[in-house]
Amino acid sequence: MSSPHGIEEDDLEKGSNSSVERDVLKPLRPTTSHHVVSSHVIDPANRLPIEYRTMSIHVDTMEQQMRDAKRVPKAGNVKDLSALDWHKISVVEAVRRLSVSPQSGLDAAQCARRLATDGKNVISPPPSHLFMRILGWIFGGFGSLLLAAAIVCFIAWKPLGDPPQASNLALAVVLLLVIVIQAVFNAWQSISTSRVMASIQSLLPASVTVLRDGSQKAVPAAELVVGDLVMISMGMKIPADLRIIDGAGLRFDRAILTGESEPISGTVDKTDENILETKNIALQGTHCVAGSGVGLVIQTGDNTVFGRIAMLSANSQASLTTLQRELLRFVVIIASLASAVAILIVILWAAWLRRSFPSYINVPNLLIDVVSVMVAFIPEGLPVAVTISLAKVASSLSKHKVLCKSLSIVETLGAVNVLCSDKTGTLTKNQMHVEDCAVFDQTYTAPSFKSRVQAESGTNAAENLAQLAAVGAICNAASFGAATSEKEERPVIGDATDTAILKFSDSISSADETHGSWTDVFKISFSSKTKFMLKLSKLSSFATGRPAPLASWDNVEQDCYLLTSKGAPEVLLPRCQYVINPAGGQPLLLTSVQTARIAQVQEHWASQGRRVLLLARRVIPSALIPAKVKVDDFEFEEAINELHTGLIIVGLVALIDPLKDDIIETVKVCRGAGIRFLVVTGDHPATSVAIASQAGIISNPSTIHHAKDLNAKLPVEQVLKYDYPDKDGRALKSIVITGPELAEISETQMYQLVQYDEIVFARTTPEQKLTIVKAFQKQLNVVAMTGDGVNDAPSLKAADIGIAMGSGSDVAREAADMVLLDSFSSIVVALEYGRLVYDNLKKTVLYLLPAGSFSELMPVVLNILIGVPQMLSLTSSQMIIICVATDVLPALSLCLEKPEQGLLLRKPRNVHTDRLANWRLLLHAYGFLGVLESLCAMTMSFWYLQRQGVPFSELVLGFGNWPSLTAEDLNRAQSVYFVTLVVMQWGNLLSTRCRRLSIFQHKPSGNWYIFPAMACALAIAAFFSYIPFFQSTFLTRGVPVEFYFIPVTFGIALLVLDELRKLCVRTYPRSFIAWLAW
Repeated sequence: MSSPHGIEEDDLEKGSNSSVERDVLKPLRPTTSHHVVSSHVIDPANRLPIEYRTMSIHVDTMEQQMRDAKRVPKAGNVKDLSALDWHKISVVEAVRRLSVSPQSGLDAAQCARRLATDGKNVISPPPSHLFMRILGWIFGGFGSLLLAAAIVCFIAWKPLGDPPQASNLALAVVLLLVIVIQAVFNAWQSISTSRVMASIQSLLPASVTVLRDGSQKAVPAAELVVGDLVMISMGMKIPADLRIIDGAGLRFDRAILTGESEPISGTVDKTDENILETKNIALQGTHCVAGSGVGLVIQTGDNTVFGRIAMLSANSQASLTTLQRELLRFVVIIASLASAVAILIVILWAAWLRRSFPSYINVPNLLIDVVSVMVAFIPEGLPVAVTISLAKVASSLSKHKVLCKSLSIVETLGAVNVLCSDKTGTLTKNQMHVEDCAVFDQTYTAPSFKSRVQAESGTNAAENLAQLAAVGAICNAASFGAATSEKEERPVIGDATDTAILKFSDSISSADETHGSWTDVFKISFSSKTKFMLKLSKLSSFATGRPAPLASWDNVEQDCYLLTSKGAPEVLLPRCQYVINPAGGQPLLLTSVQTARIAQVQEHWASQGRRVLLLARRVIPSALIPAKVKVDDFEFEEAINELHTGLIIVGLVALIDPLKDDIIETVKVCRGAGIRFLVVTGDHPATSVAIASQAGIISNPSTIHHAKDLNAKLPVEQVLKYDYPDKDGRALKSIVITGPELAEISETQMYQLVQYDEIVFARTTPEQKLTIVKAFQKQLNVVAMTGDGVNDAPSLKAADIGIAMGSGSDVAREAADMVLLDSFSSIVVALEYGRLVYDNLKKTVLYLLPAGSFSELMPVVLNILIGVPQMLSLTSSQMIIICVATDVLPALSLCLEKPEQGLLLRKPRNVHTDRLANWRLLLHAYGFLGVLESLCAMTMSFWYLQRQGVPFSELVLGFGNWPSLTAEDLNRAQSVYFVTLVVMQWGNLLSTRCRRLSIFQHKPSGNWYIFPAMACALAIAAFFSYIPFFQSTFLTRGVPVEFYFIPVTFGIALLVLDELRKLCVRTYPRSFIAWLAW
């Protein structure tokens, strides 16, 4: 039997007889290192869920998804991460639990049994579901209806045909061809929507060095088993989840999982309760960038953290975009109508025609009538038009430096009504510079501070003032690069904040000289979690005297250390005990009064949109620094953190990150389009409000609300809901709320919060960004999230559409649905195209329905109801020619229409009420355009037969008794109907391309594609009508020349009538006709 950890009972017995004590865990070192190569690649379509790449986020969410996952790994159900305790137990307990000797490792028999039980150490490839995808391409949309119609045609041909009619066979073949064409376009769109930027590569090294049978040996990574002792060396990729049992100077790069740019140290003991954050666990897929050590394999294959994430991605079901939901709804409507009419025809035939006119319609002809209904209702050209339209829009957006990772996601942007934007790098340039500084409560501009230091040179005041520049240069992750020429300014390598402070410090005194006096010993990098940076330094051998920031009053001993720190004032102030005296001399004891004066400076600068950082330092005697603990060990970091108190404040700096040049206009356009533009940032609330005010996101900062203004006792039904345009005088206008406040508010207060028009979320954490997105989605908003940082990735994926900046992190770009490769203002172009593609698809549907649906249905209905010759006006083959051939090119030309005036001045589409094919559009298509086209086409057909000596009176109510009608006359009359519809569609095309505007306001010259499309439609109709092969196959015929020109007048009349309707809508917007307008 296997233990809960996959270990055999005899292994446990063997381990229990072993004397495993901590003193026998002798350090083991790898003797070789092995290069890492790619051994397996996960399908890009099943990408790594980015929300779990920031490992401290959503452990509970990850566990919940694992509980909900249906796919079970081969080793059994995956445990919750919270149940894993490998990082909490001692090394002795870990090796005892896995029955492994730390001196000899596992033996061959143990390895064989465990490999047979747990399987190989590989990530199970996700199922491709290719067969199901192919079925979806074929039967998706209208495919299932068309296939059913084709089967019915085959049955009508044989065995029911007596004799079999070739036209029925031809119709079945044509329907199958249509299905194939639709499947090809569906496949193209499906392949195009795969997320090409997401992939998981190089999961495992090819081989690793392990300790087995008392000796080190190289084994394939896939054959690792739980309990193996792996030799960790610099440069190797971790092959499985390891518990570190011994190590020296280990550092791991976790960027593939967490996005963290800084490597973290590896320790033997636990540093965090969270297994994803503790440093004594080396996770599969991460790199060892420094040091060496030994790791105990605790999880392999699908059971590793990496494997669990891959499993979640394989099980995740992509939700439908708004466009896909609309198309599905349209398919359901059309299928329901077609089925209802077909059933009605069968009922009429069975209850009435079969008894009253038994020789009129036999079973094969009835089946063809049913097929004709299906063919008539289904706009077969729609899938082609939709796919090509979306591909054209995506191509156009790429020219504007907008990358769409999904074709159908473009339309979602057009429905967005809430846009959550990060501040730094999105609204601002991320090009900071120090604007102001302060020593205690004396404030200076950057140039005036430099002048003051120079003016006070040689005095005690200068000694104190210069410490600000020195600490800014030492506690800094940026560095100067080499200039390519003497005149060129030296480049700075580092992030925007450190770069700005380094340049400021260098302008006061040489940063290189300051650096040269100190040697870095240890540092803690800035993170959004700690909000400070710390550096421990020691005087270098080149230092002379007391280099800055040391002062004459410092109690300095030989080999002392300097601790410098910079970060958010509210974080560092509690750690400070003194503040530099700008007048010179000993530092001042920090009292509550002095703390308030410093905080006042901070608030003043923050209200002006500046980012404020506090700089502090402390001289630490060497006796307080642990001598026997290695710098890379966690114990050393803990010791330094304990010494990170009693600091002396050397000053404050205020940095300005200017707005991007186009951001004010971008915000103006977005807000004019009815989109709530929200700021979600980790910055100080006053800074965030100031930047939002400058950008036009906050209208009046003086009247802004805060968390205390949210009434916890106010009933939800009494809250005034937000609606665009916002009502004047509505109390819920502007609000700023911080992350800690957001965590404390009730559900009622959250409901009030999301009703505000202008919102700034400050000091938010990544978890809260997700909470914000979901809170707005809960109120049926369509939410877009922009961002460029690692911390933005979870919310980018959770939003309806995630928009990443091209200059942002790889993690954010992979999580997003859309990437802005250039300017942020390109989001306006994407927004316009998102609305345009939906408008143009509505026009396409409206164009296809009258001739491609209603006018094709009427002949079938009249054949049943008034007994005119079967398919008098149109054959099923001609219906398909109209839908798939003659109508497709004009429909595609509509997809290329430019926006009508005011496209970005109307409110966003309500995805729950504003449908692609609502009752108004169907009424206009069937009740207005369809009726006109059907009446005109039937009139032309009956007129042609009248001229051939077959009067209408002989045809109506004939029910099969038409003595004067010949097959040739019938075929030619059907072709007249066919040509009339094709020509009248010209008028439909010219009228449908404008929803509200006149043809003289939205001129056809704006889209020259419509004219070649019209000509091609007529040419295709003529091609099928005059080629002998098609005449014999589809029963088409050439028509007299007058039947080409008379329909032109009908098309013009249709256009004039629609122009009058639009004029009435524009002139009387509250009229009944305007209410009916589509």
